[in-house]
Amino acid sequence: MAIDHMSVKCVVVGDGAVGKTSMLMCYATNTFPTDHMPTIFDNYSKNVTLQDGRTVSLGLWDTAGQDEYAAFRPLSYDAADAMLLAFSCDSRESYESVETKWVQELRAKSPGTPIVLVCTKIDLRDSAKGVIGRVEGEALSERIKATAYVECSALTQSGLQTVFDTVIDVRLRPELFAKKAQGGCCSIQ
Repeated sequence: MAIDHMSVKCVVVGDGAVGKTSMLMCYATNTFPTDHMPTIFDNYSKNVTLQDGRTVSLGLWDTAGQDEYAAFRPLSYDAADAMLLAFSCDSRESYESVETKWVQELRAKSPGTPIVLVCTKIDLRDSAKGVIGRVEGEALSERIKATAYVECSALTQSGLQTVFDTVIDVRLRPELFAKKAQGGCCSIQ
């Protein structure tokens, strides 16, 4: 008998103000937040119907990026199916933190959990100077051996669906990412 309903737990991490909460709210509620409210912890959930008719309950765990919450963050990592590691295309600091902070934390506190690297706020690429482009993001993904690399804008919703489809695929169709585990690249556009 086939399983018609399953759950996928995705924990979202990254520096403060990179757009984690906006990305989650836009995806889960189709609403872009107009005010910035720093997150401590928050959860979102969305039922997703797959092409084969199965339903996935996607649990989205929003975490605080600030250092003062570092001791509490790993409490949300337990039983995660995927980590969504976010940096903003307009923040070189958040890009660098992926390697200097976040990957180290995830590998130590949640070893073996697939990491999907996501570049946020891509709508700013046309208007901001010194932004991080796709090529740089893909190179970072290679260096940290992320399972997949995706980009999105919560404001315009460009790439937003792809981000969460990728998270579900990482859990339900790991064979799609097997080449990445052997040193290949999986950049989803």
